[in-house]
Order: sequence, then structure tokens, then C-alpha cells
Amino acid sequence: MFRVDPKTVTRWAKAGKLTSIRTLGGHRRYRESEVRALLAGIPAQRSED
Repeated sequence: MFRVDPKTVTRWAKAGKLTSIRTLGGHRRYRESEVRALLAGIPAQRSED
């Protein structure tokens, strides 16, 4: 969706631009609402779940 290298998305998550959820297999999942907001240029607001 972002048309960037997957490592770039990982760096964005570490920088706080996206919240990542780790699966049992160690993969990262991202909230669709945050992805769409980042694509739209809206600053991400991290929730404290």
C-alpha cells in the first residue's frame, strides 16, 4: 500500500508513526485505520490500549 520497502514500514513503527501488533509467529500487523491515516497524511495518534 505504501510502495516502500517493508523495512521502512518497520522503521516507521519503531518511530511511533504506526502501532504494530506482533503475532505469535513474530510477524507485525498494523491497524487499518492508522495505515489509511498515514496514507492520507494525517498525523497518527497512538492509542494506549
